[in-house]
Amino acid sequence: MAPTHGSFARHLTRRGLLTAGAAATGAALVGTPARAAAGPTVIALPDGFRPEGITIGGGPYAYLGSLGDGSLYRVDLRTGSGTIVSPGPGTPSVGLKLDDRGRLFVAGRGQGARVVDARSGEILASYVLGTTTPTFANDVFLSRRAAWFTDSYQPVLYALPLGRQGSLPDADEVVRIPLGGAWNQVPGEVVNANGITRTPDGSALLVVQSGVGALHRVNPRTGVTELVDLGGAAPLTNGDGLLLIGRTLYVVQNRQNAIDVFTLAADGRSGVFRRRITDPAFDVPTTVAAYRGRLWLPNARFTTTPTPATTYTLVSVPK
Repeated sequence: MAPTHGSFARHLTRRGLLTAGAAATGAALVGTPARAAAGPTVIALPDGFRPEGITIGGGPYAYLGSLGDGSLYRVDLRTGSGTIVSPGPGTPSVGLKLDDRGRLFVAGRGQGARVVDARSGEILASYVLGTTTPTFANDVFLSRRAAWFTDSYQPVLYALPLGRQGSLPDADEVVRIPLGGAWNQVPGEVVNANGITRTPDGSALLVVQSGVGALHRVNPRTGVTELVDLGGAAPLTNGDGLLLIGRTLYVVQNRQNAIDVFTLAADGRSGVFRRRITDPAFDVPTTVAAYRGRLWLPNARFTTTPTPATTYTLVSVPK
């Protein structure tokens, strides 16, 4: 039987509600030297790969998912060499996150979610997330007690409750939390909820609504949202991947070829715009992860018709 909202709320801790593991947030990187990592700043990915999501653990390896066949690719950020670690199921892999147990949590668009062993490539579990069509599982955030997924076509978040030792839930234990409050869903197959992370104090979730360029603070117990006051900053048009490091929030805006950087209040209710990062090598970057002093972004090239021979790259810029 699927957990109810009430039972899931009790599953979460009272304080530090969304405390995240190091690999989930990049927190393991905060204590590393500020110098940029040595290695290439542009890395070639396999032709035709169609990257979208990226995640990096404590070591120099990034993992990327393919929008084409769903394969998962591991690349050494020091050398640029890489390999497919898990052949795709033939359906898209979108957002993904690596936990400190070496498991990749993968959003699978209309196919829900799956958990993959990053070493062996074995699929450990699969989950149906959306029960209403159309559905589009887009991005994922890991806390110590749950894996949270956005749905770009439905006003709902999904949570996979994790046991105290990180054990995975059964297939029927997906928690579905409708979004309310300030959330105004644009109907149809329009990208709404996209990137997801937490507030600096771990009291709530942050979700960017791509189509309207808004950032929402979401109560994870109830799904009630409020707009984050960004002090009159320009809308986060085509907002995609989110990365939180300390109180600094990086928001990728894919077709704008930009990352907007904010300093957030601890509770995430407000933020101050600091700067915009752009680079000539950006070609519709979608998501972002950090390794030492650099940000790494896959170029999804949404404005280029994909073919088996289309080239793709992974680009890094200083934080």
